[in-house]
Amino acid sequence: MTDYGLAPDQIDTTKPHPARMYDFYLNGKDHYEVDAEAAGRVLEVYPTVRLNATINRGFIHRATRWLAREAGIRQFLDIGTGIPTEPNLHQVAQGVAPEARVVYTDYDPIVLAYAQALLVGTPEGRTSYVQADVRDPQRIMSAPELHETLDLDQPVAISVNALFHFISEEDKPYEIIRELMAPLAPGSYLMLTHSTHDFSAETWRNVIQVYKESGISFTTRSQSEVGGFFDGLELVDPGVSEPHHWNPDPGDRPETIRSADINMWAGVARKR
Repeated sequence: MTDYGLAPDQIDTTKPHPARMYDFYLNGKDHYEVDAEAAGRVLEVYPTVRLNATINRGFIHRATRWLAREAGIRQFLDIGTGIPTEPNLHQVAQGVAPEARVVYTDYDPIVLAYAQALLVGTPEGRTSYVQADVRDPQRIMSAPELHETLDLDQPVAISVNALFHFISEEDKPYEIIRELMAPLAPGSYLMLTHSTHDFSAETWRNVIQVYKESGISFTTRSQSEVGGFFDGLELVDPGVSEPHHWNPDPGDRPETIRSADINMWAGVARKR
């Protein structure tokens, strides 16, 4: 585990953290024993969770390339960044358009420390970082770092991948999305993935219990409920789909992947 200069009192190693558990699923090195232990219990009840994480990242890469190449997006706001795992969103976007600008946002100081140490963009583009909780969308959208990097009079793609299943109904997740999208120019996009119980309800009851015992809120949603995040937006084909079926790359074989192994919905939609 690398500390990236963080003071010991900035790192809580007494309880698992979702971003560090996700790092474990992706075979990363930036997690602690407490995270590995909790993630191991998830693996016991959901043996394909690592495939889930890999498929999710594959969707992020394809959708980001599509947004940069096909939609001409040059500005990205990645909320719930998590611990950097290459290639990161800015590397994918700037691989298509070197002038692309990316703002990363997360609420946890350890994630921001990793971001500041590892996320360095192209000379033509720019990256910056905002420490804020998605449950406070006004804090994100008013952050000086965001306005120094992004021009909200031009289209922006918001990325909230594998994030909103950690947002309970009492935190008003649909209102959060509306508040995030409201100040953006027409032609902006929302990119979202979300865990679902649609394919294996029993598995998710067990997974949610592990997270609950670890002090982490987790809420799965159905396809129609995930679709609600895109209300008022124009969905890009194929709509709210399984991530591996969303515009697969040549050579991909999404038909060989079982839905119950992934348990996720994904979508990209345009603001009119």
